Amino acid sequence: MLKHGGNLRDAAKMFSRPLDDWLDLSTGINPHFYPAPVLAPNAWHRLPEYSEDLIVAAQNFYGAPRMLAVAGSQAAIQALPRLRPLSRVVVSAPSYAEHAYQWRQAGHAVSETRYEDLHDAVANADVVVLCNPNNPTGEMIAPAQLLQWAEQLAQRGGWLIVDEAFADTLPDISVAAHTQREGLIVLRSVGKFFGLAGIRLGFVAACDALLTRLANYLGPWTISGPAQQIAVSALSDTSWQQHQRLLLQREGERLRCLLMQQNWQCSGTDLFQWISDRHLQQQSQALCHFMAERGIWLRWFEEGAHRPNGVRFGLPANEAGWRRLQLACAEWTSQI
Repeated sequence: MLKHGGNLRDAAKMFSRPLDDWLDLSTGINPHFYPAPVLAPNAWHRLPEYSEDLIVAAQNFYGAPRMLAVAGSQAAIQALPRLRPLSRVVVSAPSYAEHAYQWRQAGHAVSETRYEDLHDAVANADVVVLCNPNNPTGEMIAPAQLLQWAEQLAQRGGWLIVDEAFADTLPDISVAAHTQREGLIVLRSVGKFFGLAGIRLGFVAACDALLTRLANYLGPWTISGPAQQIAVSALSDTSWQQHQRLLLQREGERLRCLLMQQNWQCSGTDLFQWISDRHLQQQSQALCHFMAERGIWLRWFEEGAHRPNGVRFGLPANEAGWRRLQLACAEWTSQI
């Protein structure tokens, strides 16, 4: 099983520090999570039936013509490779590691390609998988380019899979509205923007035929009743969404400026910032260890094919967290 951010219990054990004495910046999850509404009295009693309200709320929020609710976009990432014959798969790198891992697990021929080289890779692929904006680098590809690639792939029965987990503060880059066409698949996550990773809910936007195949593969009762109720409220709350977009834009810029003050060249989104190892004088792992010794848990990305070492910073939840991060960064810089 691959390692991911959010593994705070591992950090507490490794560094002998209590769980409540950590600043967890290892994920790109909004620290200002949506306040879950009071659940119906029978929420934990009944089997979770299909919720038309949930699908309509998701289609309205994401702007997609058809959607399927899944137990986190991870469920779709694991299932989609099992719905195709063995194929030539290109995955952008660095990227969310589960994409390449799951396609390899299913026996496909997988190659990883730098974001800037994807255009050339499309011609020799059956499936292309990328994150937009990219996790962890924050790089982006224009929707017009994505739609062109999707058309090229569809002409030979291929797929373009676009993971838009971090696109909620950048709705103009989404191609979800175009997923009625065959061969274009978009993944969305409730966990990141809404800060509700614990309810395990995501959505797949695609043509009807593919969504039917995916639903049959995943089986019944994949989304709990409480998760459905909470998500309908969150996806429909336009006032909260507008406020959060503005707040995250400010805090994303604040994080970028804090890191730039250390003379670190960074890139990212409103929810995280990424620094490549080469911009840290090859000391990204040492930086993560230094921060962990001070109770700040970051996400370190280990080097691989087309994947440089690097570190990702999430957003602190409050002013105490911001101050703690600023002091630790200044301490590190003063010692270099």
